[in-house]
Amino acid sequence: MKPNGKLRWIVVSLVALATVINYVDRGALGFLWPEISEDLGLSKLDYAIILNFFTFAYAFGQTLFGKIFDWIGTRLGFVLSIAVWSAATMLHAVATGLAGFAFFRTLLGLSEAGNWPGATKANAEWFPIDERALAQGIFNSGAAIGGIVSAPVVAYLFVFLGSWQATFVAIGLLGFLWLVPWLIVYKSGPEAHPWISAEERHYILTGQRHHAATDDAPAYAPGAREILSRKESWGVILASFFLDPIWWLFVGWLPLYLSETYGFGVTEIGLYAWVPYVGAMLGAWAGGLLARNRIGAGWSVDRTRKMVIALGGVIMLVSLLLTIKAATPTAAVLLMAAILFGFQVSVGNIQTLPSDFYGGASVATLAGFAGTAAKLAVVGLNFLIPVITVQSYAPAFAVGAGLAIASVASIYLLCPSIRPLHPRA
Repeated sequence: MKPNGKLRWIVVSLVALATVINYVDRGALGFLWPEISEDLGLSKLDYAIILNFFTFAYAFGQTLFGKIFDWIGTRLGFVLSIAVWSAATMLHAVATGLAGFAFFRTLLGLSEAGNWPGATKANAEWFPIDERALAQGIFNSGAAIGGIVSAPVVAYLFVFLGSWQATFVAIGLLGFLWLVPWLIVYKSGPEAHPWISAEERHYILTGQRHHAATDDAPAYAPGAREILSRKESWGVILASFFLDPIWWLFVGWLPLYLSETYGFGVTEIGLYAWVPYVGAMLGAWAGGLLARNRIGAGWSVDRTRKMVIALGGVIMLVSLLLTIKAATPTAAVLLMAAILFGFQVSVGNIQTLPSDFYGGASVATLAGFAGTAAKLAVVGLNFLIPVITVQSYAPAFAVGAGLAIASVASIYLLCPSIRPLHPRA
């Protein structure tokens, strides 16, 4: 029986809102690029270089902030991450060329990376096992909502303020505003939070222990070396490595795809680029709700996670192959909505795996390792895209189809049983 207390849902909603801001901040460069490139004389190759400075920093920021969150805790970890990335966003306004954008983009990537291991840690702290996929879906829907609102918000601010420099300053302020409710609400974890009801605290903590007790496994929180010695950890890392470039194919390159394929400017991009993220938002909710439904119906965590991850993989595979033949911008963005729907169905359950296998401080550490691997794969994709999209973007979608297959295969081959791991004798 679920408690009346809703504090855990307020916490995950704040994390989802931070993710919305995260995506508005990072997406602004792509949406404003037609104006920036014309103003400063920068090229598509310059864009790829700037994008990869961000992605390299984002990759190593995942591991760095995984350790930081385990060290200073969820509350202060988010404060550090968001304060730095908001300042970095505002500093884009003073960039005058490739070097300036590369530097501020590096600072942005390093600090924005904290959002993901932090969200995984908050999920593990505040939710019982059977609600974690839904909570992760709500958090991930923040990325989708950020994608939906970022295009029209950035386009509107650009038109209203009249320059890309002022637009960067305006969106950078959003993160500092978010810190106010976060510091008020997130006083501690559920064990000691002064606002949580006894009923909700009992529901959360009992639900976290029940899964381990059912499998006769203690909370297992090994160090980094031990984590990397387990094949299940590598299943999570490789699944993330193969899956994440599919998302970034659209986050990083959708504005340029619309510009180059259909001749769109900032305003037209703002009218179309939000559509795929509606599919992502629905997929984030669907993946979480489906997982909760199946576990509630008596399915094991292992069967549930694998089924939902595979379902998302099939949706991505079919939709990516169909996108190769998309003839109109409307057809293209609708198929992209289906791709991102499948992505979010899968990724929400993949991101819960660190807390399915481990407890305590190991959760954010493994999430950080997986995030670093994922972003290194994105770096490779960003170097590849300018080379294979000279004639069209069809080869990029074909690469995405192969990545969807590899991601699902990583889980099935390296995670034979998804349940809490035991220490080795």
